[in-house]
Amino acid sequence: MANPSPPGIAILGAGIFVKTQYIPRLAEISDLVNLKAIWSRSEESAKGAVEVARKHFPGVECKWGDEGLNEIIQDTSILGVAVVIAGQTQVEMSLKMLKAGKHVLQEKPAAASIGEIETAMTSYKNISTDSPCRPIWAVAENYRFEPAFVELKKLVEEIGDMMNVQLIIEGSMNSSNPYFSSSWRRNLDGGFILDMGVHYIAGLRMLVGCEVTSVSATTSHVDKTLPAPDNITSNFQLENGCSGVFVMVVSSRSPKACRLKGTVQLERGVQDGRHGYMATVYGEGGTSRTIFYPFSGVTEELKAFFRDISGTSKEQEPRLSYVEGARDVVVLEAMLESGARNGAVIPVKKF
Repeated sequence: MANPSPPGIAILGAGIFVKTQYIPRLAEISDLVNLKAIWSRSEESAKGAVEVARKHFPGVECKWGDEGLNEIIQDTSILGVAVVIAGQTQVEMSLKMLKAGKHVLQEKPAAASIGEIETAMTSYKNISTDSPCRPIWAVAENYRFEPAFVELKKLVEEIGDMMNVQLIIEGSMNSSNPYFSSSWRRNLDGGFILDMGVHYIAGLRMLVGCEVTSVSATTSHVDKTLPAPDNITSNFQLENGCSGVFVMVVSSRSPKACRLKGTVQLERGVQDGRHGYMATVYGEGGTSRTIFYPFSGVTEELKAFFRDISGTSKEQEPRLSYVEGARDVVVLEAMLESGARNGAVIPVKKF
């Protein structure tokens, strides 16, 4: 029996992340996918991304504007689309594609607010009811696919009862970062805290294995070159009765991506020129061991999406579900609301 041909996909968006992550990662797994088109609102932007992609996918077509979008919608050989555009317009675009019967992998954040999430989920449910073949709506959250988090989750489960969690993020969002000047991130409610923070909430929820039920936070605005707020400190309560602290500094001189202290610790690191995570496990008697896991989450999440839309997977990968992405957003939104209300305890909405 012949192997099925790889699914045809299009990328909607032609910005930094498409050029530096999507295209190179797709090139690594080009046997699993057929990149048919890249679309952008402007012709210039679309052509720039297609130029990068043609080194790996010679047949990729350049599309732009309303006409180009309609051509992608009408192309029955394109089964799925990756929506990688401004956070404020991703949900609208995703729903447009889902209504057209396309499977969607939407970049995080899942939405810009709880209100948008609720409206989006209702719209998606209505689409699914009318459609004989339910299109998949996935949210790309590569932290759920990073080997370091996958392996550390197993270790957390093995080492006994959880007593306390400290999550400390020291980011490096300054003028040398390519995303520093991104206008949509600056205009997003919650700014870089929301855009970057969903990664760390995803990692937290994955490692602790349960949901955050309530938060109390303080926020501040220290670096005036960044949108407010750029610092957040929050106490949080977990479903399992454990409490913890979430600290996020958007711009620090000593960036560390994620630190879960206690019996396991996870930090960003570099080994043999490869960027990834250093996972340290502390045993009894002061013994410890450190394992290095290079980054591969974007590649793994793309592979999972292609398995889902090609029909080779019996059920949709749960780590990609829209609801999972929504649950990351509502935790951060509760923290930001608490910060605006001087540390009031805010319950986290359940989805």
